[in-house]
Amino acid sequence: MPSAPAPRPAPARPAAVRRPAPGRRVPRGDDRLREHRGPVLPGWIGVLVGGLALAGCSAVLWRAGAVPAPLAAAFGATPRPYEGLRATHWPPLAFLGVVALLALGGLGRARAGHAWVLTLFGRYRGTVRRTGLTWVSPLLLRRRVDVRLRHWRSEPMPAVDSGGLALQVVVQVVWQVKDTARATLAVADHTAYLAEQVESAMARVLSQLPADAFHEDAPTLRDAEAVGDALTRLLAAETEAVGIEVFSAQPTRIEYAAEVAEAMRRRRVAAIDAKHRDTVLTSVVDAVDDTVHRLTSRGIVELDDYERKALVKDLTVAFYTGRAE
Repeated sequence: MPSAPAPRPAPARPAAVRRPAPGRRVPRGDDRLREHRGPVLPGWIGVLVGGLALAGCSAVLWRAGAVPAPLAAAFGATPRPYEGLRATHWPPLAFLGVVALLALGGLGRARAGHAWVLTLFGRYRGTVRRTGLTWVSPLLLRRRVDVRLRHWRSEPMPAVDSGGLALQVVVQVVWQVKDTARATLAVADHTAYLAEQVESAMARVLSQLPADAFHEDAPTLRDAEAVGDALTRLLAAETEAVGIEVFSAQPTRIEYAAEVAEAMRRRRVAAIDAKHRDTVLTSVVDAVDDTVHRLTSRGIVELDDYERKALVKDLTVAFYTGRAE
């Protein structure tokens, strides 16, 4: 008889998926706010169009006889008697006047190291990074943004280390506006935002390490390069959403606050003194051991336990006194 098929094992129940605890989120920038080239023309085009429009207005006025005779003669034109402005004169005058106003009103001088952020009725229309004489539509609102490489040095800011000791820290940041659209429109004031993020990032980085490790070789806040690298990475991630690129964030001074500075100075002196004593004692013990070993191994003296202990004691006192002096 055929054997009965083995029963299939019951399907294992899926383990409950543990959702990660909600952590801190890095801000994300608005994808609709990304810098792109704005509508801009060379300045000589605006000057040329404006000049031609003014010349056209002058020609219409000359035909109507509205140009004074001395002025017409100065330009080599024949003076014409004034007959009044007719209805046929007003349309070309209005059109040419508007053209001249737009052409000359849109001229501007763009400086190196600065950019214009253009908006129309609150909507971002582009960024102008050209230099020299340029023409931008006068209907667009211009906001000047400094895109040069800049550095910012903070005032002494309060912080605490991993042990809760109060510190005073000064940080220097080297940064630059990378995306002018986000720096201008994604935040109210990008320089104030940077200053606040420096203080926040500094507090988080400094709270992970002690300011000093007096009795052991361990990472401390005195390693300025490591602390600066961690602060730079954290600050760069925080400011990317507002179009700021951080190149370096380096603590230039880390000191204890005034209320704990004297106590920590005494502790540091005591730690240095203890370390010095340990070094001296280690060298004395090595010297005593080497001396006793040489005396006994060469057969110069024969010592029992009592004499060996007395010799070690005398040599230790003599060597330690000499090293201490």
